Amino acid sequence: RRPWLVRRRTRVVGIFPSMDSYIRLVTSYLIEYSEDWCSGRSYINPKIITSIEQERSKAA
Repeated sequence: RRPWLVRRRTRVVGIFPSMDSYIRLVTSYLIEYSEDWCSGRSYINPKIITSIEQERSKAA
């Protein structure tokens, strides 16, 4: 999926004055994608922890 999005963004820009500007655009997109992925991930869902705590308190 990522290569397709990078390709689409480069087509939107169209002409690059140099290879450096192309690399800057692609690199900035990949950094943004990585940051979004890291901040959007949650391995421990707070709702699940709350429901487990409630079940434990009911069982005790």
